[in-house]
Amino acid sequence: MDNAIEVDSWVVLQEKLFHNSWDERLGRFRSPYVYRGLPDATYSLKTSLMRLGGSYDALERHLLRNFRKYARRDKISASGSIWNWLAVAQHYGLPTRLLDWTYSPYVALHFMTANIDEYDRDGVIWAVNYVKVKDYLPNKLKYALIEEGSNIFTAEILEDACHTLHEFDSLQKTPFLAFLEPPSLDERIVNQYALFSLLSDSTYLLNTWLDLYPELYFKIIIPARLKWEIRDKLDQANITERVLFPGLDGLSVWLRRHYTPKNSS
Repeated sequence: MDNAIEVDSWVVLQEKLFHNSWDERLGRFRSPYVYRGLPDATYSLKTSLMRLGGSYDALERHLLRNFRKYARRDKISASGSIWNWLAVAQHYGLPTRLLDWTYSPYVALHFMTANIDEYDRDGVIWAVNYVKVKDYLPNKLKYALIEEGSNIFTAEILEDACHTLHEFDSLQKTPFLAFLEPPSLDERIVNQYALFSLLSDSTYLLNTWLDLYPELYFKIIIPARLKWEIRDKLDQANITERVLFPGLDGLSVWLRRHYTPKNSS
């Protein structure tokens, strides 16, 4: 099954981004998908932990242990669970097994077009059905979500089911995928409508896992020639670094890109 959709215009892109978003039960347009944008369609869904190289899986617990030891505790909510720590570590740039996703297809488009130095290559938007992913969880986790009436884990829901990464990984022999909503640490997480994916095997590529379950995802291939149009329309819609990265750093990045002549990219 080929899950890649190629688009040739902004109009077709809008249709594909909101594919299957009508919810008959609610009588509303509520997409069951979360999105991740990458500037190069050939990039895999590799975590920052994987990019360390070497025996990175053996380093995971050491990274987290030392992050917890040295980090300021006021960055963590009162529970201080491993799942809160993991989300905070990812947010602040520690290599982890988590991957960033967003509920917003336009935020995903932003990250696909944020770097004008990569406008010479096709981009991609990955879309994963987080509602259906729940059906592939181990029973203990599936029932925890059902009891809560949720499709996505919070740190508190996950903590009630598993206290450690080792316990999480041991729930099932074959790898499984979960989605975790981080605590609202700052405006960046809130404005990016962010959440994280979490595989039970830190050595397993997410795109390899998704290939086993093609009914759970699709991806949109966006030709390089459309990137400037998408970027300009996102800017006009106020989907910019100024909003997604509140503060002077985000403002400066937005202004630098906004005023860069097109022929200099």
